Amino acid sequence: MSKKPLEVVFKRFDKSLPVPEYKTSGAAAFDLYAREEVYIPAGSVGYIPLNIALELPEGYWALVVARSSLHKHGLMLANGIGVGDYDFRGPNDEYKAAVFNFTKKDVVIERAERVVQMLILAQNHVRLTEKDELDGVDRGGYGTTGRK
Repeated sequence: MSKKPLEVVFKRFDKSLPVPEYKTSGAAAFDLYAREEVYIPAGSVGYIPLNIALELPEGYWALVVARSSLHKHGLMLANGIGVGDYDFRGPNDEYKAAVFNFTKKDVVIERAERVVQMLILAQNHVRLTEKDELDGVDRGGYGTTGRK
């Protein structure tokens, strides 16, 4: 039984670059491309325009994560991940990747290079209920499951 794909409207700023796509049938996310060459000095944060704006369906959001090869450039997402809210949807709301150059050398990301990937996920708001005491059993704090 195949599931009908969610339809998401998008805009490319540079139509000479590829349309985002899943690179394999088992891929969870689609790759995004650098719209222009970006120079990131050593120890600094740079912003890579990703050539895409979205009109997400109501009730959905976008998750921007590093491709597994990003660290080979000496880069990591400066904010860990990127969250694109449903209402980030204007005609000039281009997604960008904030990357931190953790090396002692300057890094250049070439135009059309695949740098991050994106997932579109269903939004589930929760209702938080505050209590003075919780019913669970303490496990011993953060990181207590050990290294094994």
